[in-house]
Amino acid sequence: MKNLKFYEGMLIVVDMVNGFVKEGALADPLIGRIVPRQLTLIKEAHEKGHLVVFVQDTHIENSKEHQRFGGALHCVAGTGEEDLIDELKALDHQEDTICIPKNSTSFMEAPNFRKLMEEVSNVKEIDVVGCCTDICVMNGTMGLANYLDEWNKDVKLRVHTDAIATFQEEGRQKYVEAAMLLMEQQGIQLVKGKER
Repeated sequence: MKNLKFYEGMLIVVDMVNGFVKEGALADPLIGRIVPRQLTLIKEAHEKGHLVVFVQDTHIENSKEHQRFGGALHCVAGTGEEDLIDELKALDHQEDTICIPKNSTSFMEAPNFRKLMEEVSNVKEIDVVGCCTDICVMNGTMGLANYLDEWNKDVKLRVHTDAIATFQEEGRQKYVEAAMLLMEQQGIQLVKGKER
């Protein structure tokens, strides 16, 4: 991997792990429908020489987050639920790729992600994809927008609406709509397809 200061773009892939897509208490196989679009965006990022960051929900068994969300144990380290789904796993060792675990609903709170943001000092554009739209995508991206503001960084921040999803999405539409509204209000660009 080249020096992180040389990257001008970054793609963040949030929580595309077995515990949300394949197996476990919070898994919803319908989230898998966004994988083809994510693969296209990952390929484009690599072709541009951008950094790809896989964020992986990874908890200890007695994580406070489990208690806050009704005791639903998910993505516990060592269970395999915290692993990237097979469709993406082959990409996690490519050049220009980093994997970062997180123990909260915001990737901005992961110590390794904060350290990464300090080191990618020349990034001019950040794209975000993944799950869950109304929880981890929204919380992480809004936290990132606040971080960029705090450090007065001029960075285009985009969420690809055709590459995000949430569990039980049909029953959670009001949350998804609220998440989109809040991100847009924060100045985050919501894009679909080739709109950027």
